Amino acid sequence: MAAPHAPACPCGRNDARGRPLPLAQCCGPLHGGEPAPSAERLMRSRYSAFVLGDVHYLRATWHASTRPPELSLEPGARWLGLEVRRHHMTGAQTAEVEFVARCRVAGRAVRQHERSRFVQEDGRWFYVDGDALSCGAAP
Repeated sequence: MAAPHAPACPCGRNDARGRPLPLAQCCGPLHGGEPAPSAERLMRSRYSAFVLGDVHYLRATWHASTRPPELSLEPGARWLGLEVRRHHMTGAQTAEVEFVARCRVAGRAVRQHERSRFVQEDGRWFYVDGDALSCGAAP
């Protein structure tokens, strides 16, 4: 069990008792190089990387066929939460994850609702691309 002061993982996963998992027991090992066991876990770890400003991890987990040459994060964005709405396999090595991520940018609430596609290659999941289902100011 983690020390009581261990920071909670930004992705919002809970243990069997409903307590927030510490970063070190959730997305931290993935950020350290462990492969994600599922597309959902990769998506959650990528959300945590956005929160933590880990551009290196975001690029490393983006499929080479769609990875942008450079990636910069929104300065001053404050991430507020993640809700995974649905995740399912779409093939033997492909999956989709639908989620809503909330943040504040320049004092304004932003809600990103997306369906993301993932592929597994050589035992590792990668983000491929996604469709914005809604994005913009939160209601």
